Amino acid sequence: MKATAIAPSNIAFIKYWGRKDEKLRLPANGSLSMNLSNLTTTTTVEFNKKLRKDVIIVKDSNNEKDSLRIINHLNRIRDLAGLSLSAKVVTQNNFPSSTGLSSSASGFAALTLAATQAIGLSLSEKELSILSRQGSGSACRSVPGGFTEWIDGNTSQTSYAVSLYPPEYWDIVDVVAIVSNEKKMLPTSEGQKSAQSSPFYSKRILLIDEKIKQCKEYLSKKDFVSFGELIEKEALEMHAIMLTSNPPLIYWLPVTVLLIKKVLEWRREGLSCYFTINTGQDIHIICQKKEVKLVVERLHTIKEIKKIIINHPAKGAYLTNNHLF
Repeated sequence: MKATAIAPSNIAFIKYWGRKDEKLRLPANGSLSMNLSNLTTTTTVEFNKKLRKDVIIVKDSNNEKDSLRIINHLNRIRDLAGLSLSAKVVTQNNFPSSTGLSSSASGFAALTLAATQAIGLSLSEKELSILSRQGSGSACRSVPGGFTEWIDGNTSQTSYAVSLYPPEYWDIVDVVAIVSNEKKMLPTSEGQKSAQSSPFYSKRILLIDEKIKQCKEYLSKKDFVSFGELIEKEALEMHAIMLTSNPPLIYWLPVTVLLIKKVLEWRREGLSCYFTINTGQDIHIICQKKEVKLVVERLHTIKEIKKIIINHPAKGAYLTNNHLF
């Protein structure tokens, strides 16, 4: 009873910040995202009657809270299967976790697919998305492939992600600039809880559906400039909510701000690229395939950048026979 899954992280173009149900991780609003080819989590799960308790190995992390979240998610899956077997879980990212690159999204999507397969459950993509969401909200977007929409449902069964377009639909590129390997000051799951304390939160929620509609229109037309302008403003708006929450939440580092200014400068010079930022310090630069080389060349001139990762649109979570143990 062993299975291994690989799942991509995703970058949200229209983001969610704040939840209407903490237990079920129902977001305050829907969102749109793209799966990323070179930010992935691989997870192997084996249920074994010889094990007396769960064995959780999260490579490159000694955080007990990570292990506890994994065990809680295994309990959901055991309840669904009607079994009480203990499990061994080994999981690893190919990118830094807790720096704003959505490692929990890829992590819980991979865990959900591997664990359900290992315990003998055969779930649909929708069911896997719903289950992944309960481990980490944005994990639901890493289950379907390519460009995805997380539907804003008011119940657990109506809050899940679907694929809008396959990976090959649009050859835009996400160039990630890792500016620090340090863990962020507050996990996303905790930061979400203060979202409604921002005086601008209610206005954001009021306008978000129209913004999602607009973004989907730009996606359908492959209107890169309008799309880029929208997602850049969206990233700044989400961080404005964080900055004006009580207490204020500041994920950016000085080099984050430097890169924001650089992208604006590069655009004035004719390089068509746009930034977006998740809940952390690292920056995603969205460009067209023809501009990737120029973007990377310019990033290499900034000494504070630790690593550059080029991502193309990717398929969702999938199984592999390359087990970690």
